[in-house]
Amino acid sequence: MIDDEPMGTVHPVEPWHCRDAAAVLEWAGVSADQGLSGRDASAELAQVGPNEIEAEKAASPLELLAHQFADVMIVLLLAAAVISGLIGDIVDTIAILVIVVLNATIGVIQEYRAQRAIAALRRLAAPIAVVMRDGRHRRIPARDVVPGDVVLIEAGDVVPADLRVIESTDLGIDESALTGESVPVAKSETVVDAADVAVAERLNMAYKSTLVTRGRGTGVVVATGRATEIGRIADLLRAARQVRTPLQQRLARFSRRVALAVLGICAIVFATGLLQGQPLLLMFLTALSLAVAAVPEALPAVVTLALGLGARRLGDRHALVRRLPAVESLGSVTYICADKTGTLTENRMTLAVTHASGAEYEEPGAELPDAIRQRIGKVLALCNDVDAETLQGDPTEVALVEAANAAGFDKAELARAMPRVAELPFDAERRYMVTLHRSAEGLLALVKGAPERIVEGCVDRLTELGRQVMDEEAVLRDADALASRGYRVLGLACSQDFSDEDETKAELESSWTFLGLVGLIDPARPGVVDAIRQCRSAGIVPVMITGDHPVTAAAIAGELGIPNDASQSLTGQELAALSEGELEDRVEGIRVYARVDPEQKIRIVKALQAKGHFVAMTGDGVNDAPALKAATIGIAMGQRGTEVAREAAEVVLLDDSFETIVAAVGEGRRIYDDIRKFIRYTMTSNSGEIWVLVLAPLLGLPLPLLPLHILWINLVTDGLPGLALSAEPAERNVMQRKPRPPEESIFSREMVAHIFFVGLLIGGLTLATQAWNWQRGYEEWQTMVFTVLVVSQLFHCLAIRSEHDSIFSIGFASNPAMLLALALTVAAQLAVIYVPVFAAVFRTVPLSAAQLGACFAIGSLVFVAVEAEKWVRSRRQNR
Repeated sequence: MIDDEPMGTVHPVEPWHCRDAAAVLEWAGVSADQGLSGRDASAELAQVGPNEIEAEKAASPLELLAHQFADVMIVLLLAAAVISGLIGDIVDTIAILVIVVLNATIGVIQEYRAQRAIAALRRLAAPIAVVMRDGRHRRIPARDVVPGDVVLIEAGDVVPADLRVIESTDLGIDESALTGESVPVAKSETVVDAADVAVAERLNMAYKSTLVTRGRGTGVVVATGRATEIGRIADLLRAARQVRTPLQQRLARFSRRVALAVLGICAIVFATGLLQGQPLLLMFLTALSLAVAAVPEALPAVVTLALGLGARRLGDRHALVRRLPAVESLGSVTYICADKTGTLTENRMTLAVTHASGAEYEEPGAELPDAIRQRIGKVLALCNDVDAETLQGDPTEVALVEAANAAGFDKAELARAMPRVAELPFDAERRYMVTLHRSAEGLLALVKGAPERIVEGCVDRLTELGRQVMDEEAVLRDADALASRGYRVLGLACSQDFSDEDETKAELESSWTFLGLVGLIDPARPGVVDAIRQCRSAGIVPVMITGDHPVTAAAIAGELGIPNDASQSLTGQELAALSEGELEDRVEGIRVYARVDPEQKIRIVKALQAKGHFVAMTGDGVNDAPALKAATIGIAMGQRGTEVAREAAEVVLLDDSFETIVAAVGEGRRIYDDIRKFIRYTMTSNSGEIWVLVLAPLLGLPLPLLPLHILWINLVTDGLPGLALSAEPAERNVMQRKPRPPEESIFSREMVAHIFFVGLLIGGLTLATQAWNWQRGYEEWQTMVFTVLVVSQLFHCLAIRSEHDSIFSIGFASNPAMLLALALTVAAQLAVIYVPVFAAVFRTVPLSAAQLGACFAIGSLVFVAVEAEKWVRSRRQNR
C-alpha cells in the first residue's frame, strides 16, 4: 500500500480521484483480474469492521422522558400542582398533571424520531455485491466488502461501497440522492486532477448507495461503512443538534419572566395583608392561590391544541407535520433554503427547445422544415437504449423519446420499421452515441452527443435549402447560448452515405450531416414561481441550493425569480475558501449556491442562524438530511424524497409542492397570532386579579375574594374561552407582513401596555363594584365582585379575537367555538351563584336580576374600551 497506510484507516476525504488506476491497485496490493485473497479479505474485515453504518446507542425511554422536564414552564406547572394539592384544590392538581404528562409524552415521541433517521440510512446499503476474490467472481453480502476489494457493477446495481473506477463501459450512475444532480453522471477511469472538486465532479468515483443506470464497470473499494460519503452524512446527522423552535425560545423567556413576577407579586400581597391585620393563614392561602392563578397553566394545552389544529389543517393541504412545534416555526422563518432538484424543479429532464436551420423551436414539431423534422424525429426516437414499451432508461434519453413520441415519431413503430444493425455506445471519452439502422432507403446512421464532438464529425449541415457548408463556430456559439440559459445541450446528426453494412462499421464515427441542437432542462415545478413571489411579499428570502453547475444554477434561479447575478451567487469551492466569519459576513446577500456538499449546506444554515435568522431547509435527497435536521425547520418531499430525508425533517410535503410551504407559513403565522391572543387574554386577566388583591387592602377594603374564588376564576376563564382562541381564523393580510424579528419577545411593547392598562381597568371596575356595595352594607358585595371579575374577563376575551379589526367587522359567529365557550362559562358561573350546593361551597349568595344585570353592564365596559383602543390604533396607523 502507498505510504504503508493500513486500509483500516482510510479517510473519507482522501483524494482517490486524483490517483490513477495503477496507483490505486498498487495501494490495495491487488490486480484487477485476481482481487483480494479470501484470507486477506477476512483479515481486513476483522480490522475495519463490517461495511455498514453503525447504530448509535439509543436513549432509553426514561432518558427521553427526563429531557422533557427541563423546561421552566413545566417546572412552574409542577410547583403549581403541588401548591393546589396542599390547599385542597385536587381538581386543579389533576388538570395540571394531565397537561404535563400529555406534553411529556409528545416530547418523547418527537425525540424518538431522530433515532429513526440513522436507521433509515443503514437500510440504504446494497444487500449483495459482486467482487473478485482469488481470481473468481463471488457474490457476497455487501456488509462483507472491505477496502481493497475489486467490485463489479452493472446497470440496476446499488453501489456497495465507495469505489475508484478502474474500468468502465458506458457507465452511468444516478447520484441525485447524494449530490442533487438530476442527470445520471457518466463515469470513467480517467484521473481528475483537482483535489478539491465537489463530489459531483469526481467522474472516476462511484459512491456507496448510488444507483447504476447504464453500462458496467469495475472499481477498487477505497472506503467502507462510516468512512464512505454516505457514512459521513450519517455522522453529520448524529452531530446535528435539534434547534429549538422560535416558539419554544419565546415561551422559555416568557416562563422565566412569569416565574419571577409571580414570586414578587405574591410576596407583596402576603406582606400587605399582614400589615393590614389579616389572619396569617388566610393571607398564606390567598398568596398561594394567587400564585396558582397567575401561572397560565392552560398555556401548554392551548399551544398543543393550536398546533394540533394547525397540523390537521396542513394535513388537509397535503403537508404531514411530524413534530407539532414545527407548525408555528414556519410562521417565523426569515429564510427558506430550497434544494433545487425535486423541490423547485421536477427532477425529470424535458426537451424544451430545438435549434435547427438557424431558428429556435419549442419542440421538434410541425414548424420545422419537413426534411429536418423527419431526421431529428428519428434521431430522438431511435438513437438511445430506452425500452420502447415501458419508457425505462437513462432520464436524458427518456426525455428525448418522450419528445419524439409527442411529435408523432413513435419509437416502437420506428424500431420495427428501421431495425438497429450496429452501434457505437456513448462513453465518457467518446461523448456521443451512434446507431445504424436498415430502412427502405438503405442504411441510416443516427448520432447524438456533446455539440463540440458532433461538430468534429460533420462534413455539412441540413437546412431548409438542403445540405450546405457548416459554420462550426456559429453552431458552438448557439450551443453556448443555450447552455448559458441552463439547458443541457446535445447535438444531433445523421449520415446516409453508406453502401453496405461492413463498410459502415468502420466509418460510423465521421462523415455526418449536422441536423441541429436540442436543449433539455429539469423544469420548474408548477406553481413554484408564484410561491416564491408570495414568499418575497411575505418578507421571506428564498435561497436556492443545488449540486448543479453554476451556469445551470444561475439560469434556473433567474427563471424562478430568484436574484442570480454574480454578487449573489456562491459555488461550493468558493464557500470552502471562506472562514466562518467571512461566510457570516456574506451569507445574507447570497441567493444561489451551486456545487455544494452536505457539510456546506449545514455551514450555510448555521451562518444564517448566527445572524439571528430562523431558517427553513427543504430537500429530498440523502445529501439534504443533515441540513434538514440542523435547520430551524426541515421540510422534506414526500413523493420523491428519500426515507432518510423524511425521517430527518419536521414537515413532509405529501404532494412535493412548494406552494404548500406558502400555505404552511400562513398557518404558522395564524397559530402564533392565536397563542399571542391567549397570552394577552390570560395575562390581562391575571393582571386584573392582581390589581384587585393588591389595591383592596391599600384602599381600606376587606379582602375581596376567597382563595377558592381565585382558583375558580382561573379555571373557568382560562379554560374554555382560552382554548377557543386557538381556533380563531387568520388575521387579514397575514401573508403581506414581514416575519417577526427573531429576537422579538412574545411581549411586545403594545401588549405590555394592554396588559397593564386593561388589567388596571378590570381591577378598577371590580374594586368600584366592591366599594359601592360594601359601603352600603349589601351582603351580596363579594358575590358581585366575584361575578364582575369573571364577566369582564369574558368580554375582554370577545374583544381581543382580532388584534387589529373590530369584532363587528370579523363577525361574532366567525368562531363558533368561542360562542360556545362563552355560553358554557357563563352557565358555570350562574350555577355557582344560584345552585344551592355550589353556592354553599363557594360562599356566594343569589343576586337579583338588577344586580346580575349590573354585573354584566360593568363587565361590558371592558369590551367597549378594547374596541375603542383598536379604533384609535387603526386611525393612528392609517394617518
